[in-house]
Amino acid sequence: MIYFMKRGINDLKLRTKLVFSFIFVTFVPVLIVGAFLTSELRDMALDNALEQTANNMERVKKRTGEVINVSYDISYRMSNDSRLETLANRHYESVYEVVKAYKEYPDIKDYIRLYKDISNIRLYVNNQTLLNNWEFLQPTPDVLQADWYKRALTNSGLAAWYYMEDERDHRFYLSLVRKIDFLTQHTSGVLVINVSSEKLDSILSQEKFETMIVDGNNRIVAANRPGRVGSTLASISYDPNVIAAKSGSFQANVDGNSSQIQIEPLVPESSLNALRIISVFSIDDIMKEPNRIIRLGLTVILISLVVAIMLIYGFSAMLSKRMMRLSKYITKVGTGNLDVALEIDGKDEIGQLSRQFNSMVASINELIVEVQDSNRQKVELESRQNEIKFKMMASQINPHFLFNALESIRMKAHLKGEREISNVVKLLGKLMRKNLEAGSRTVQLCNEIDMVRCYLDIQKFRYEDRLRYELHIDPSAEQVPVLPLIIQPLAENAVIHGLENREAGGCVRISAVVEDDRIQVEVSDNGEGISQEKLEELCGSLDEVEENEGNHIGLRNVHMRLKLMYGQEYGLRIWSRPGVGTNVQFTIPMGVDRYV
Repeated sequence: MIYFMKRGINDLKLRTKLVFSFIFVTFVPVLIVGAFLTSELRDMALDNALEQTANNMERVKKRTGEVINVSYDISYRMSNDSRLETLANRHYESVYEVVKAYKEYPDIKDYIRLYKDISNIRLYVNNQTLLNNWEFLQPTPDVLQADWYKRALTNSGLAAWYYMEDERDHRFYLSLVRKIDFLTQHTSGVLVINVSSEKLDSILSQEKFETMIVDGNNRIVAANRPGRVGSTLASISYDPNVIAAKSGSFQANVDGNSSQIQIEPLVPESSLNALRIISVFSIDDIMKEPNRIIRLGLTVILISLVVAIMLIYGFSAMLSKRMMRLSKYITKVGTGNLDVALEIDGKDEIGQLSRQFNSMVASINELIVEVQDSNRQKVELESRQNEIKFKMMASQINPHFLFNALESIRMKAHLKGEREISNVVKLLGKLMRKNLEAGSRTVQLCNEIDMVRCYLDIQKFRYEDRLRYELHIDPSAEQVPVLPLIIQPLAENAVIHGLENREAGGCVRISAVVEDDRIQVEVSDNGEGISQEKLEELCGSLDEVEENEGNHIGLRNVHMRLKLMYGQEYGLRIWSRPGVGTNVQFTIPMGVDRYV
């Protein structure tokens, strides 16, 4: 399947590939990101609306609670007012006595005057000697049969909240209804306190969303939308599940619009029933601004994509034209026509290909000429190769002859008792053999140290007591592969340049220590040392490309081989002080062999 897909893609023209690549690489991801951002924006707007609604409802709940708590406080005071108990239960002989008693008890008028959160207070008592003055009332038969009156008599001490009509102005109010027991007289009355509708409306009028206060009978007692007050939830086609819910968040159709409904209970202190605060907002209204932003964003994206596709198509056409021209000239060269010159302007890849094409054609012409010249020189080259082979055979004979001669000298010296001379000749032969075998890629460090020891022993024979040497080799480093002939040239340099011209001689110290998976090799002497100027000149010559005579070829050779083998960060480090000595140090990683 993948094979056929790749083959089909490869068969498409370059222009088509560019257009499709733009569609799949840019267009599709933009659509996916746009859909994701649209969803996130909608959810964010809805969450913000819910959060704002919750905060608004909490504010409404708090302020409404403060308003209705005024009615409860007044009812509590009146239920414990002994003067009220006396006034309500006294049997009056004349109207004058009743009027006088009313004047002596101005508390109800004072409550209404002082507290703007209430609009009226009335007390229903069974006392035929009292006069109805809208504050003290005889319960009528209708009142006696009213549900709120009956429930008040059966729920002593608990306040109840109803949306009920006031007989005085025939308006409906959210009212507190509470039974007041006159304990000393063994009688009772029913207290009704109307909450100010204007106060409740002023609280709700500040809310952005539609907000209502609903009593226990699902009647709307206050609302910030005109025409809602006095209606029931059922009359405005609320979902039955919403009507029955005490609290929570719901989605339902309200007035034909998909809406979010938030319900928060409001339970006044020591109350028989509870109120509910209901907030409604249309989801379409909330999403209006996000939808406008989304539409604007989609329009900009679509226009940008269309313009981009047009530009891609134009660029691909220009690119395809240049490629076809290059292909045409390649076909000419393929037929054997090498007298062509392609001219395509530009510094891009196609322009570079055209220049490389011209260079390739020129190179082919040059190669043809070279092949013709090489055929004429073939015989001469073969003769030279035979001559080189002969010289190589001769060069292999000389070392064997030299080894045999040194071995004969050593045996003669040994037979004549010249053991020291015999040992030196043996060391010299061993050293020369190891030098000839140094063509191998790497050697173990112990073998390299063995060669250094041979060299120093030979020099010790030469200088006698003027030369001493010390070898300090970490046993764990002896089997590590290293480059051949990287320590011996350093020791030779220390003997020749450091100690040869020093009458008192000196000591050459060679150490190899393992530190953090690396071997640190140091060759030091206590000879004449090097001045600062010459030391800087020496360090600078180590990295020179040309091998000039007198440029410390041995040190430079070791330095360059170390860098080629282990990397540019490796190489020789030299410290020296005149009259004190010279230290040459290098570090190599353990277990690294870059030669194959």
